Amino acid sequence: MRPLRTLAGIVITFLFFTSTPALSATPAARCTQMDVPVTYGLLLPGSVHGQLCLPGSGTPRTVQLLVHGGTYNRFYWDIPVDGYSYQRDMAANGIATFAMDALGSGGSTQPPSALITGTLEASAVHQVIQKLRGGGVGGARFDRVMLVGHSMGSGITILEATSYHDIDGLVLTGMTHSMDLVALGLVFVDGVRPAVLDPVLSRRLSDPGYVTTMPATRHLFHDPGVVDAAVLAADEATKDQVAATVVPDLLTLAFLSPLSRGVNVPVLIANGAQDSLFCTYNCASEASLRAAEAPYFTAPLEVHLTPQAGHSVALSVNAADHRAAIRDWMGRHTG
Repeated sequence: MRPLRTLAGIVITFLFFTSTPALSATPAARCTQMDVPVTYGLLLPGSVHGQLCLPGSGTPRTVQLLVHGGTYNRFYWDIPVDGYSYQRDMAANGIATFAMDALGSGGSTQPPSALITGTLEASAVHQVIQKLRGGGVGGARFDRVMLVGHSMGSGITILEATSYHDIDGLVLTGMTHSMDLVALGLVFVDGVRPAVLDPVLSRRLSDPGYVTTMPATRHLFHDPGVVDAAVLAADEATKDQVAATVVPDLLTLAFLSPLSRGVNVPVLIANGAQDSLFCTYNCASEASLRAAEAPYFTAPLEVHLTPQAGHSVALSVNAADHRAAIRDWMGRHTG
């Protein structure tokens, strides 16, 4: 009976989070979903869907803009398992966040996959930043924007930060400049297929250029780290699609080149110590990670490794340690 009770608990929690977007699980957070107008391609109209989470009272002057990784969406930052929501934890600690769905994912506009590149996604992020500063996201105006990315989202944030120079701090998670290309290739070969073949995501009728993970393979983003069974099930239930065409310019510009030396604001790299995809070679210690990454940055650089955490560090059993490190870094750089 215990497995059935656990599954029922996951389903009930997931339905609560998805069916009441304007409510928070606790009085410590005010979370609202909304669409933000953007343009893409040749100035085609579209929108970015996202969730703004504010503390229980008041509106901070600083906001974190959260950009998820490939085959994730905004739920990476608000996973429906008690104690694991990044957004609600930040709100409980007085920090505002806006978690956006990348173009082609979640509730955002779904262009033909061939149009989507890392550069296009970075342009959408830039437009959201402008809206955050100008009161175009829920009516709140923010003086400072801290950009937080995960995996693919980290690559997008590097492209945004070096192209527009419009942020006040950059947090990169689930990435280094020395990823294991063989392991990443095996993920695509063994664990990825067109989203149109997925039993759930096929309802979106996306073209074959959109891909997702095969059922029951989300552990690839956590191994050999430790992940709660309920979190792994929620990860599978909330997974999304990503355009395969986003890879070429992200890989060459953001992950392999020294383009990140153009970032002109403080940087924090916060990874899982057991990340076997993006942190294999230089994550034996924080000292070795910083030494390996320092040549790729001219801005002030700090690093943090979360014990027992795999690639999807914000969903690990030690996710609270990950969040605390980001809050501490942010507090020292924003006051």
